[in-house]
Amino acid sequence: MDQVIELLSLSPPGWGGNLLRGLLHSLEIAFGAFGFGLLIGLGGACGKLYGGPVLRDLLAVYTTVVRAVPELVLILILYYVGTDLINKASEAMGYGRVEISGVAAGIWVLGIVQGAYATEILRGAIKAVPSGQMEAARAYGMPPLLMLRRVTIPAMMSFAIPGLANLWLIATKDTALLAVVGFNELTQETRQAASSTRAYFTFFLAAGALYLMVTLLSGSVFARIETWARRGQPSLRKSGT
Repeated sequence: MDQVIELLSLSPPGWGGNLLRGLLHSLEIAFGAFGFGLLIGLGGACGKLYGGPVLRDLLAVYTTVVRAVPELVLILILYYVGTDLINKASEAMGYGRVEISGVAAGIWVLGIVQGAYATEILRGAIKAVPSGQMEAARAYGMPPLLMLRRVTIPAMMSFAIPGLANLWLIATKDTALLAVVGFNELTQETRQAASSTRAYFTFFLAAGALYLMVTLLSGSVFARIETWARRGQPSLRKSGT
């Protein structure tokens, strides 16, 4: 037991500080990717519902391809191809190669993946909003953007929160896939600590406990958000009886 405490201590020779640093990096990327994905998803959902046929077809290709291809393959493609295209464009404009930080690249890559799933979640949530509310907003003469901010988004939140909660948890776990491109998130830090000390069980169990802690805390936060989003609506228990 003393050996385990020493290995997980925050100061050297313990590796606890490294694990916490990796967890912070994972959460940093997860927050950024989740927010970026929400922006893409909201635009994609509105485009699929209200856009022209060309835009709807392009968005359909985007969501189909991203959801069909394994996420690890997508991460490799987006990371290497995306950074290569950015550098080629920069060199063509005479600026030379650009150093892209691991955090920015991770947010970009996972955000593209998250956006495809968020598009479908938000599209379904918007379609679940009672049509009478939308018609009333149009009758008041609300422009589309104001109707989106004042009516559509607040009304769809209760339908979207469960799916978005799952999407957030997927984002926290998908950060582990960034280890393949050398980013030091929690899984990569755990792997380095375990390979250096040969205490594989100890460190991967500790990493699992950290992921579980994030999951439990996230579930509590999203439960409160869902309760807030459903304020003024009939109780689910009452509606089911």
